[in-house]
Amino acid sequence: MSAPLRPRPATPPRAADAPLVFPRTLTVGVLGAGRVGAVLGAALAAAGHRVVAAAGASGATQARMALLLPQTPTRSAAAVARAATDLLIVAVPDDALAGVVADLAEAGALRPGQVVAHTSGAHGLAVLAPAAAVGARPLALHPAMTFTGTPDDLGRLTGISYGVTAPAELRAFAARLVTDLGGVPEWVAEGDRPLYHAALAHGANHLVTLVNEAADRLRDAGVDRPEKVLAPLLRAALENALRLGDDALTGPVSRGDAGTVRRHLDRLAATAPESVPPYLALARRTADRAVAAGRLRPADAEPLLDVLNGIEVAA
Repeated sequence: MSAPLRPRPATPPRAADAPLVFPRTLTVGVLGAGRVGAVLGAALAAAGHRVVAAAGASGATQARMALLLPQTPTRSAAAVARAATDLLIVAVPDDALAGVVADLAEAGALRPGQVVAHTSGAHGLAVLAPAAAVGARPLALHPAMTFTGTPDDLGRLTGISYGVTAPAELRAFAARLVTDLGGVPEWVAEGDRPLYHAALAHGANHLVTLVNEAADRLRDAGVDRPEKVLAPLLRAALENALRLGDDALTGPVSRGDAGTVRRHLDRLAATAPESVPPYLALARRTADRAVAAGRLRPADAEPLLDVLNGIEVAA
């Protein structure tokens, strides 16, 4: 594994965008030792870095730290920031991030040359402006993975992508840090962070909702173990979608089977009316993509779209 490096005074003076130099072993603090922070802290420790302090007050956080960071003491947020002389990982909820960073800067807990890296997918570097104003170096480092906050997560880190936004002079450090975590950097422009994060949330978070909706409806249909029915089907669908794109589309919408879709909607309305709006939204978008991909002829799509738009169609 490649060795990280530590900031040292540059002689002669370093150009503004020249890569920084960092030490072999980083002194790291983790602020917000939730599912993401605790796992990344444990991964950095496993890579040979010194995780010297972490913050988190809830009972769940304390249990997670005992499991993943048993040698790391718990400190206040400001104390963690001061102890993290090389790298401070800020793994707090998106909406809390700006306030946490501003409070640390105001308290004088951040230092020039220290890297302050947040793990939010939605934010870029702008949210770290208070840290940059006192001389800290800002880094957005988002792991594209869902976390449970258990040791099982450590095995899932290998090969995952990290959405990284970094100043030019910090890109080499960011790439080395991601390599130490076993991942691959994906460079995301500052203005594209919301779109990047929307794509991941749409794909992963909404997938969980969709799978659970399908499982609930199977239970309504009398299936005792819906996960047994869904697992091979959904795994194949996911693999095909990742490999083939829209050519993986199958089912009644891609065939233009308006009568089948109407019967779906009728039964859903009677059994689980809360499932009708998401079914309609996804079916309409599926029809659009099927037409655009040439999987569904526009003429065959018309009666289907009539059903999806609530227009009565003869059986």
